[in-house]
Amino acid sequence: MNTVSINQLSTLRWSFEEDAQAYRSRGFNGIGIYRPKLEDFGIDRAVELLAEFELSVTSLSWVGGFTGSDGRAFEEAVQDAVFAVRDAANLQAETLVVLAGGRNNHIRNHARRTLCDALTEIAAVAEDFGVRLSIEPIHPGCGDEWSFVNDLRSTLDIIETVSSPQIGLALDTYHLGMDEEVVRWLPEVIPFLHLVQLGDARHSPLGEMNRCLLGEGSVPLQSILETLAEHDYRGPLEVELIGEDVETISYEELLDHTRRFIDRTTGPVGKS
Repeated sequence: MNTVSINQLSTLRWSFEEDAQAYRSRGFNGIGIYRPKLEDFGIDRAVELLAEFELSVTSLSWVGGFTGSDGRAFEEAVQDAVFAVRDAANLQAETLVVLAGGRNNHIRNHARRTLCDALTEIAAVAEDFGVRLSIEPIHPGCGDEWSFVNDLRSTLDIIETVSSPQIGLALDTYHLGMDEEVVRWLPEVIPFLHLVQLGDARHSPLGEMNRCLLGEGSVPLQSILETLAEHDYRGPLEVELIGEDVETISYEELLDHTRRFIDRTTGPVGKS
């Protein structure tokens, strides 16, 4: 049975405790943790709270920026990732999400080499702590400053190059789900898949991220979920909803709609 969770970005204005209580009360058995919220709440308190609500951590987001696109030096970004690996281990998180960083005026080969160097160094620490790292490709229409890794092919190539058992893929359907090639590739990708993030949109990403309620957009979520089930994907399903199309909807309504969508499309998955 897949763990079904809500990423804390979906309820950004709520406190950590409000998140945990609201997710659990609606039958979700997982939570995707946003690092700034964790830092504000404190990791020791978070571990206790999650145990109290019996919530699994499906992801910790995010580390990266190794190309200097966010103003940090390479060594600083790597050290931050190492700290996050330790947090992920303490939280028993399914995975630590990695964003490559924008190209930052580097040629693509240099940016790729920089990312691989960072991943090699971090993966060695992650292996010691038993933590998995998941590279998340970001659609270029809304995330050039976040990542120069934009598709499955380049992500799998990086995974193969670094060649660490700790490294895999986080697939966000908002960023990749409208690409018919992705749906065709999905059976071959599943062995590398650590996390599936469910997101929907009415049009291809352009500018600020703008996700809509699940099932109300153009992403073929039903087909994707059926393909995952047919090919025995057992990893977590994590819902991330953020953007103009959902910002006027109350968090309670957003979570209730998500629960109904999950139950309608997959059955009562993620309840315990």
